[in-house]
Formats: sequence, C-alpha cells, structure tokens
Amino acid sequence: MDKMSCYPLRMRGFFTPFARALAVLSVIVALPATAQEDQAGWSIAIHGGAGTIAREDMTEEQDAAYRAALQNALDAGAKVLREGGSAMDAIQAAIEPMEDDPLFNAGRGAVLTWDGEIELDASIMDGRTRDAGAVAGVTGIRHPIALARKVMSDSPHVMLSGKGAEAFATEHDAELMPPEWFETERRRESLERMKAEQLSAIDVDVKFGTVGAVALDSQGNLAAGTSTGGMTGKRWGRIGDAPIIGAGTYADNRSCAVSATGWGEYFIRVGVAKTICERLLVARSFETANNGMPATGSGFAQILSDSVMEDVRVLGGDGGVILVTPSGEALYSFNTSGMYRGRATSQGVNEVAIYSDE
Repeated sequence: MDKMSCYPLRMRGFFTPFARALAVLSVIVALPATAQEDQAGWSIAIHGGAGTIAREDMTEEQDAAYRAALQNALDAGAKVLREGGSAMDAIQAAIEPMEDDPLFNAGRGAVLTWDGEIELDASIMDGRTRDAGAVAGVTGIRHPIALARKVMSDSPHVMLSGKGAEAFATEHDAELMPPEWFETERRRESLERMKAEQLSAIDVDVKFGTVGAVALDSQGNLAAGTSTGGMTGKRWGRIGDAPIIGAGTYADNRSCAVSATGWGEYFIRVGVAKTICERLLVARSFETANNGMPATGSGFAQILSDSVMEDVRVLGGDGGVILVTPSGEALYSFNTSGMYRGRATSQGVNEVAIYSDE
C-alpha cells in the first residue's frame, strides 16, 4: 500500500498558500505523464471520518470491524463503476451502507445534539453539470445522501433545511425511520459525558465520523458526496461543512471531486473542497497555456491537497479529504493521526486503511 500519511503536513513552512504550490511547477512540468493519465478508466475513494485514531486505542475487533465496514462500502461503489454505472450512482451506493452502519457518524449512529436529538446533513454534486443538492438539520431520514440527490434532481434549489427539507422528503417518498433506529448507546454516553464534565465537542469527538465518497466513472464524469451527523452537543441549529457545496463537497469534471471530514467551522472558512478543485483548475490552465506540458502530472494533486489541509491546520482545524482527479488518481490528505479511508480503481487498486502510517 502506498504511504498516504499526514507526514508532509508536519513540515512547517513548506506548505503555505497556493503560491508555494505553484512554485513547484517548474519541477513538475518536467515529469512525464503517467499511463493512468492516458487511460483514466474508473476510480473511487471513500472516507469514514478522521481524527485522533491510534492503534493502541483500538482493539483487534474494532480495527477489523472498521476495515470490514469500509471494504463493504468501497465494494458497493466499485461494483457500480465496474459495471459501467455513473459516478453519481457509485458514490450514493458507497455512502448508503455507511449511513446504515452505527460505526460512523452519519444516519444510524449519528451523534446527538445538546437536546439529545439527531440532526443530519448531506450534500452531493455532479461534476459533469455542476448540479448539486444538499439537506441540513433533517431528522428521521434513513439516507440523507439520497434526499440530497433528490433535492438536486427534483427541486429548483440547492439546499433545503429542517422542517422544509423533511416536508420535501415526505412528498418524494424518502425512506423514514423512527428516532430510536438512529440512536446508539455510545453516542448517548458521549453526550452525557460532555455535559457532566463540561467538555467541548472536540474533547468528546476525537474522531470525526463523517462519511463521504468521490468517484470517476468510465465516461469521464466526476461526482462527490458527504453525509454526517455533525458534532456531539451541537446547539442552535449548528451546521458544519458537510452540506455546504464548496466546503465539504465539490465536483467539477475540469478539475476534481472532493469530500471532506473534520472540524467543519474551519473547512467552511477555507472553502476546502472548492479551493482544492479551483487550484487544480488553475494548474490545468497553466498546462494548456504551455502547450500541454504536464503541470498536473503525477503527484501535483497531492501537493495541492496537502497545501489546503495545511491552511486548515494553521487556522487551528483538523480533518482530511479524499480526492479523485480526471486522470483517475484517488488520493487522501489529512492532518490527523488517522482517517478511515479506502480506494479502488480500474487499474487494480483495492485497499482500506485507518492509521497515518499506512
């Protein structure tokens, strides 16, 4: 397995704003285009959250359970792509099993608000058309990612929230579940500990369990989606980055597809998902202006992703992203000790990982 760790992000002074990333173009333009760039095929990457994730804190059973859940979601998405399906269908197929799995903070198993309720957020974006849909603060929706897609396809809007989104869900026959289906004992205990010990959400949420997927299909189209329960003890209708197009989710066939997980307030401030895609788009424009010299060759998307995640770290935030490019690269970038993640491609890659040294 390739080493996709946060090590480069710890090299303070190396990754600063975009100007420094562009400074390496003089080196990268000399790199030959990869075979993968000549034939993209399909690829998919998924995440199940990032945070303080250490081997010593995980039992063998917990480690195995997370890997199995990640592989299950990855297989579901890869199957769609392998059979010639769309990137949009693939990311929904990958995210829905994680929304049903209480291991993750999305759908069933989502964290509780200050009032002991569950409020779910999700977004989805089609890189072919840049159509997008999102829902925020919804309750009782089994698959928020499916509802976000329905908002995209069956409404004139991009984002619906709260009671309005729930009314829309009822009108469009979204699958509903009772409150007790979503709630788990460990999430209830986290909220109780937060209140009893007067802890912050970050003290309780050492792992951000937001889930997401990004994909490139065999027709060359990109898509991204993200789904979450937010942060333990959130109040006043707090909404993080996951349902915000450009912060937690973004897809554009011209540049990339990104899904994020982490401390949402910082991802919103940086505009993480769109910033990564925009920087890649600028680099591709540079490539065109220089007679096709491969400015966006192997490794450049990683450099740009790492530079944006370093911006998040400098501000005080943490988390990670998954990324797929039009050339079929499936990448991760995170500034935490671990991220639940996986990727598969038509070139034979199929892997899941948890810790930063994998």
